[in-house]
Amino acid sequence: MILCIETATDVCSVALCSEDGVLMVRESTDRRLHASMLTVHIGELLSEAGITAVQLEAVAVSKGPGSYTGLRIGVSAAKGIAYGASLPLAGIETTLSMTMGMIASMQNIDEQIVFCPMIDARRMEVYNALYDYSGKQIKEISADIITESSFETVPEKYRIVFFGNGAAKCRNIIKRQNVEFIDGFSLSAAFMHRLATDAVAHKRFEDVAYFEPFYLKDFVATTQRKNIFG
Repeated sequence: MILCIETATDVCSVALCSEDGVLMVRESTDRRLHASMLTVHIGELLSEAGITAVQLEAVAVSKGPGSYTGLRIGVSAAKGIAYGASLPLAGIETTLSMTMGMIASMQNIDEQIVFCPMIDARRMEVYNALYDYSGKQIKEISADIITESSFETVPEKYRIVFFGNGAAKCRNIIKRQNVEFIDGFSLSAAFMHRLATDAVAHKRFEDVAYFEPFYLKDFVATTQRKNIFG
């Protein structure tokens, strides 16, 4: 089993996963309680499963971007468990995890859909990326100030689906046609299932001693201009 930890946003979420799927999940939605609730959720899951940390196969953690404090809490806990139990550690990009969760929730996905997970940063800035219908990244993760011209390089034939806790504030800013805003999307450690099991299968692990969250702190907020579709 793999312990998955998600604390990049307001949701503090922990899941136990295996190759067969998500076994159980514990979640709370108050960012102020991440530090206190994370260890409680982990303890409850391990107790209910009747195992200890040393019986896990690996630990997976959402590595960002996202809340600076939230990421520090999640990664610190993941590193502590991995080090203490001599387990490998997998870091999962938060925006990709979000996209996998959105893909799993939708029906009739076609090749002309583009997913844009958005994580609130500050003011009109959001952390975002673009992924195609299969979850393949087509625009790298960046911190952008959203304007009317944002995403104008994406051809109109593609429907862009915006979701995440940064999407709502962009609804009245983006003027592009053929867009959809998904309300009520909530991040979950359960979305990491396929990504975590794939990382374990291919031994894509982090160096526990030196691994740090992906803060995007060095990125300068910009508007998008490069035509990623050619």
